[in-house]
Amino acid sequence: MLTHTVVAGDTLGRIAKQYYGDAMRYPEIAKANQLEDINRLEIGQQLVIPNIEQTQPVKQQAATSEVDTEETGSLISLSQLQQILPRTKEETLSHYFSAINRCLHKYQINTSLRIAHFIAQIAHESGGLRYVSENLNYSKEALIQVFGKYFPNDNLASQYARNPEKIANRVYANRMGNGNESSGDGWRYRGRGFIQLTGKTNYQSYKKDSGVDVVSMPDEVAQNPTVVVDAAGWYWNKNSLNRYADQDDIRTITRRINGGLNGLDDRQHYLTQAKQVLGC
Repeated sequence: MLTHTVVAGDTLGRIAKQYYGDAMRYPEIAKANQLEDINRLEIGQQLVIPNIEQTQPVKQQAATSEVDTEETGSLISLSQLQQILPRTKEETLSHYFSAINRCLHKYQINTSLRIAHFIAQIAHESGGLRYVSENLNYSKEALIQVFGKYFPNDNLASQYARNPEKIANRVYANRMGNGNESSGDGWRYRGRGFIQLTGKTNYQSYKKDSGVDVVSMPDEVAQNPTVVVDAAGWYWNKNSLNRYADQDDIRTITRRINGGLNGLDDRQHYLTQAKQVLGC
């Protein structure tokens, strides 16, 4: 029987990722060890890692054959993703393929129209699934144009220009659950994932619902492919976006994700592509 000794910084999500390659399988470890509080682990604690014998062969099989993977109940195939996102490298699509299908199942994004809308939105938000962390490398001019409220003059903007960490700490300070500028929360909880999870409050909410400790490990939302996609599905579900996908209402979906209609033409382009590929 395989066991794991808890070390500093361990969470169930991180341990699950280590042994299964999937942070979202943390409930298996919690159940096997009868953990009452999944967020309380003690250094030196011994945890049983269940089902590890079955995990390794499955991972090897999934790596050897696209057909085998698609026969396990995928709601969208790798070839369909390639047709919808022809400018995205195959290795990138393959990296997220399994996570996307788990997300679609988990959040009942399970009709052609729902899938088309979901893929269209995450494709736009992530530049075709290529970018998973917010780019805050703004010039002085861009800071004044985009964040004029926080940079009302050239002198102040010059002090922050081309310094993403400083910019994030200023523009995201004292809101969305973040502390003041000096707290570093703005940078720590900057936008990550396919639908940019932003602000400490959202990271805390996602942690509560998923069990993945993205509050202490916020980079998981950009580095762990399962969490990259799952956080987007969580946001989609939390905002009841299946309802608007069923109505084919791209404008309301865009507003709920973006706060406005920025990038609507690009989102519509991806949606049209997805509908053609998925036959809806």
